[in-house]
Amino acid sequence: MIVAAGQFAVTPVWQTNARTCVSLMAQAARQQASLLVLPEALLARDDNDPHMSVKSAQRLDEGFLSLLCEESRRNTMTTVLTIHVPSTAGRAVNTLVVLRGGEIIAQYAKLHLYDAFSMQESARVDAGNSLPPLIEVEGMQVGLMTCYDLRFPELALSLALQGAELLVLPAAWVRGPLKEMHWATLLAARALDTTCYLVAAGECGNKNIGQSRIVDPQGVTLAAAAEEAQLIFADVTAERVAQTREKLPVLRNRRFAHPQLL
Repeated sequence: MIVAAGQFAVTPVWQTNARTCVSLMAQAARQQASLLVLPEALLARDDNDPHMSVKSAQRLDEGFLSLLCEESRRNTMTTVLTIHVPSTAGRAVNTLVVLRGGEIIAQYAKLHLYDAFSMQESARVDAGNSLPPLIEVEGMQVGLMTCYDLRFPELALSLALQGAELLVLPAAWVRGPLKEMHWATLLAARALDTTCYLVAAGECGNKNIGQSRIVDPQGVTLAAAAEEAQLIFADVTAERVAQTREKLPVLRNRRFAHPQLL
């Protein structure tokens, strides 16, 4: 099946961002993509206000997702992205949503909040407390992760042990010394840890690197974007996963217990 990752620079205006998402969805559908991954925190972003994403949080039934669901009704493609959903006063949950056929078919509250490199996501965002579900796309099992989750191999491994063959990762990977190297290394590492495909979409504004990638189960980059707005595609197969796991049976050979959520 064909999978896609789309990246763009999120603006402070949610309506503008929704229109960009709708455009990317339409473009991916025209290319016969079965799965589209978009970046993290797409509602709104402002370089001068680090809390804009939380301040602009919307419920799942409000305007932003309503526009995306309307576009989703036009085809059978599965779209993955994250937005901030209000929780308590002044706080929100960084929520990954999966759209198909105009409906939200799955959601996941980000487990690992980005309290690192002088950032503190937990100052305004509540962490999730449940493992993400698997979804099925064209017969392949797909596991859900969000951005900073990439640095924690236990989550990717847990999803693979549940049956995931492909992992998706909406992200807003912050620029900084060595960060691009971390991104590329970790994407390949998680693909190799789990012998899964990995489809990662990165926001590409002034503060984030973009660099969306599609990586195969042997850590090979099949498609990659640079720092500008772009839509990338690759063909993925369950047969490639099975062949890799036959030659490289790391999931069978492991000597440690199944990861457990604290």
